[in-house]
Amino acid sequence: MSAPAAGTSTAGGNGPAAALPPTGTPLTPRRLARARRKAALARFWREFRRDRRGMVGLIVLGLMIAVALLAPVLANSRGLNPIYAIATPNSGPSLHDLLGTDNDGRSVLTLLIWGARNSLLVGFTATLISMLIGALVGVVAGHSGSIRARAGRLTDNLMMRATDWFLVVPFLPLAMVLARTIGPSLGVIILVIGLTSWAGTARIVRAQALAVETRPYLERAKALGAGHWHQMYRHVLPNVMPLLLANTILTVAGTILAETTLSFLGLGDPVRPTWGEMLGAAYSNGVGTGNIVWLLAPGIAVIAVVMAFTLVGHALEAVLDPKLRGR
Repeated sequence: MSAPAAGTSTAGGNGPAAALPPTGTPLTPRRLARARRKAALARFWREFRRDRRGMVGLIVLGLMIAVALLAPVLANSRGLNPIYAIATPNSGPSLHDLLGTDNDGRSVLTLLIWGARNSLLVGFTATLISMLIGALVGVVAGHSGSIRARAGRLTDNLMMRATDWFLVVPFLPLAMVLARTIGPSLGVIILVIGLTSWAGTARIVRAQALAVETRPYLERAKALGAGHWHQMYRHVLPNVMPLLLANTILTVAGTILAETTLSFLGLGDPVRPTWGEMLGAAYSNGVGTGNIVWLLAPGIAVIAVVMAFTLVGHALEAVLDPKLRGR
């Protein structure tokens, strides 16, 4: 292929030639792959921008993440310590405390900002653990299930029976028992949620992996002598990643709700505030007779961030799944 042919492009910029490097650039497999990935990302962003609800969710998420990252700048961490609280306990909003104070005299706005940091940390980290376990179990089970040998079917059955056990056991009682047994802390909450919420992901990934295993390029890889690890890592996993990405975004919303529930029940870290811990403290201290904003602010924040993750997740699902595109 000559250099001028490599630089040609279609009028709309969406044809096959649009993914090629510019004219005059030596065409190598690495540059070609990089150009194609860049073109694929550009097409993905164009499709995503057309979904207004997804863009609204993305903007809300961006604001929440910015607040979480800038928490040390927006609110002094000393305000989390009741020793430094000098305001009237459980007082309503004022010019000095825009959202009022809690029962210890701490600013609700300060608690809300640092709560965003801790709640999102739990959401992202626990989801990462859940996705890693679910993807590993799903890919291995799907690949093993496609093997006709007895060992492959046995591996698939064992993994799916373990997955079914986690699916049928109620999540909340199991998480409560684990959190109470190990002890209340943010790390324990992350570990408990991550270890108890991977089963649904494993089932979804396995179903997709079984579909991928029937495609011709897997048959060619097997015929050329590719090992099981090579097949799973180079062929199966990349093809289940789009579905896994959309499911991950949706799972973060459920993880944040799970953390809120556990912290509301008093199983969170009492030292590091989260939105769930704020809701539990406000409810247990009879906030109805004092600062009602103390209860409303974290509740609205949880609803907003869960709705944002849900909108972004559905938008990603629609973009990545051709069957849902345009609905």
